[in-house]
Amino acid sequence: MGAAEKLMSWQVVCNSTDLEEMIGARALLDGEQVAMFRVKGKLYAVSAIDPFTKAAVLARGIVGSLKDNIVVASPLLKQHFNLETGQCLEDESVQIKTYQIRESDGKIELASN
Repeated sequence: MGAAEKLMSWQVVCNSTDLEEMIGARALLDGEQVAMFRVKGKLYAVSAIDPFTKAAVLARGIVGSLKDNIVVASPLLKQHFNLETGQCLEDESVQIKTYQIRESDGKIELASN
């Protein structure tokens, strides 16, 4: 654990078993809706809000890989967002927020502001 990680405030959002492989889940962190994913054992957290429709649907998106990126596709308009960077693959001017996420003692935690 790095020094910066120790200084962060972590909020438990669910049990580790609640976050299934390749199936999104949604949490509320500091008033923001967050979409969380487990892909090949790695955890990702991004804004749950689709920036094109303003709907909180990204946790229900389809997860996969595209152009060597692990992505979630919006279930509405099908834009793909890189789960590591938040970058939209179809429109470079659009990026969603990413969050730090970890698994600790059987719980999924998000870094709080």
